[in-house]
Order: sequence, then C-alpha cells, then structure tokens
Amino acid sequence: MGLTPDPWSFFDKIYCISIDTRSDRRTEVKKQFSAIGLHERVEFMIVKKHHDNPEKGIFESHMECLTKGLHAGANHILIFEDDVFFKRHQEKMLLDGVQFLKDNKSWDGFFLGAISNKIMKTAIKSVVKIQYTCLAHAYALNRPFAELLVKEAWDNIPYDNLLQKRGREFYALSPMIAHQGVASSDNKTVFLDKIRRLFGGLPFIQRMNELYQQNKGVIISAHCLLIAGLLLLLVKMWT
Repeated sequence: MGLTPDPWSFFDKIYCISIDTRSDRRTEVKKQFSAIGLHERVEFMIVKKHHDNPEKGIFESHMECLTKGLHAGANHILIFEDDVFFKRHQEKMLLDGVQFLKDNKSWDGFFLGAISNKIMKTAIKSVVKIQYTCLAHAYALNRPFAELLVKEAWDNIPYDNLLQKRGREFYALSPMIAHQGVASSDNKTVFLDKIRRLFGGLPFIQRMNELYQQNKGVIISAHCLLIAGLLLLLVKMWT
C-alpha cells in the first residue's frame, strides 16, 4: 500500500507574512501549521509595520512574497498572514483541490479562505469557482498571474482590491478551511473592523458568506414565499 501524496507539495514556495513585533502571532500560527502538516514548509516573511500607511505596507509585503517566489522559480506560490487559523481541514479534500488545479492550468488564484459575491460549482465537489471580494490571509497564485501582478505599483488600491480587479479565474476549497483571526485589523479600516466584530468577527462573517453564496437560490426562494404568504394574509385581513 503506497503512501498518501502530500497535497502541500504542489505549492513550490509557501510564505507567512508577519510583522516583526508580533512574535505572539508567530508562536500561535506555528501551532496551526503543525496541525495541518505545514510546520517545516512555511517560510516566514518578517516585515516592519508601515507607520504612515498600513494598507501600503500590506500591499508591499504580499508583493515581496510573490517576487521572492518568482525569483526562486516557483510555479505555485502559497501565502498566509500570521493570524490565520484552520477549521474543517481534510487531507483528501485538499488532494482533490490540488488535482483540480493540476488539470486546469489556466487558474489565477486558489483560496483556502475568502469572502466572495458569487460561488459556482465545478466538476469537483471540494472546489468552487468564486467571484472574489476580499481577504488575503490564505491563498495561492499561479505563476503567470503572479508575474502580471508584481508589475503593479502601489496606487492607493488595497492588495485584496487589486486581486479582485485583476483576477479572472479564481477558485476556492469548499468548504473553506482557513479563517482570519480575531485580532484587530492592521489596516486603516478601524471602523469597519469594529462593525465586523459586532457581527461576530471575520471568521463568522466568512462562514456565513460562504453558506449564503452556496445556498442563495434556496434562501431567496424561501424569503419570496414568506413575503407572498404575508401579503396573502394581509389581503385576507382587509377583505
């Protein structure tokens, strides 16, 4: 009986972005990586926080990972942020996802966690095509797309917005396994961060977004039936 292939080996370079002062996050995320078989594979990209413009700092750190990976000859670059944590990880599901990427070489990005405004089924149950919206805490880029992306200079566009704008073929693992931690945001969206916390934080929002997009038709139909029932009841009351 042969050994089970390592799905993580598909990714030639794996990076985790971490601010130099956040050793606490690095300690925790190493435990997360160990739990899914990644402890020895991840290279930490230690960066300094951009004091004037955190969003620019995030942009530059992701670009630095892509540039370093491309220079190393990587065809598939996987990037994490240091507040990532994992739920529902199954090696078989990830193996199926990796096989999908091998068979569909034109993909731009593959997300282990994200927020999207549309989810579409593929021939593989554990892989969906998405219209990506935001979050860049756990994703992989194919070399051709990474080569295009690193040509982009900072133009006051947050990194995940640039991904949304430039990418065409985005896919995600289903269900998504990577979530962004509950630590406060390092970008300028302080008010947005407070709103997110009010509604359960990014992990909850990401999961609810995923469930909604996967079941949008059923949810909308149920609401339409409910509204129709209420209108019928009102008509009966007034006649």
